[in-house]
Order: sequence, then C-alpha cells, then structure tokens
Amino acid sequence: MDVKLMALLALLAVATHVPTSNAKPISLVERCWCRSTLNTVPQRSIKELKFLHTPNCPFQVIAKLKSNREVCINPETKWLQQYLKNAINKKKRRNEKNIIITCQQ
Repeated sequence: MDVKLMALLALLAVATHVPTSNAKPISLVERCWCRSTLNTVPQRSIKELKFLHTPNCPFQVIAKLKSNREVCINPETKWLQQYLKNAINKKKRRNEKNIIITCQQ
C-alpha cells in the first residue's frame, strides 16, 4: 500500500475512536430563553407559568398557553407582579403555620 494511504487510514482510525463529550457548547448553555417579551397576555389563556433565572440573563417568565404555545411575559407586568406577591405571601404564611404547629408538639 501507498504510505499516504496508510497514514490517512491511521488518522481516520484514531479520529473515529476519540471519545465525544456530552456537554453542550457554551453558546447554547448560557443563552437567554426569552429574547423578547409580551406585555399583554390574556390570563385566562395561560395553562402554566415557568420562572427561569439563568446566570447571564434577567428574570424570565414563560407562559404555556392553552394552545400549547409558549410565550415570554414581561416580568414587570402588573398582574404578574401581584401574582408573585400573593404566591410569596401564601408561602410565608404556610411556613409560619408549620413552625407554630411544630413548636406546639
């Protein structure tokens, strides 16, 4: 066999046996999910809310609509701010109630 052909085959053999990494490229890992946000989304059309906080992105709110479409909502929207405030207060009240019950036992 020709020396060049042998070298090419050896190079191909080494290249195909190199273990691959399961890690995603940095550009895909660190990108923001929401590039633009909506200010008006009918609350009745929302099926689910997701809250994301990634290191290099602002706070992100993703709403899954009843039509199974996902949209990003502006976190500064008034109704969303009120929703978050109510959820936090509800959580605090539950924790206080659990503390009182634990102390009484």
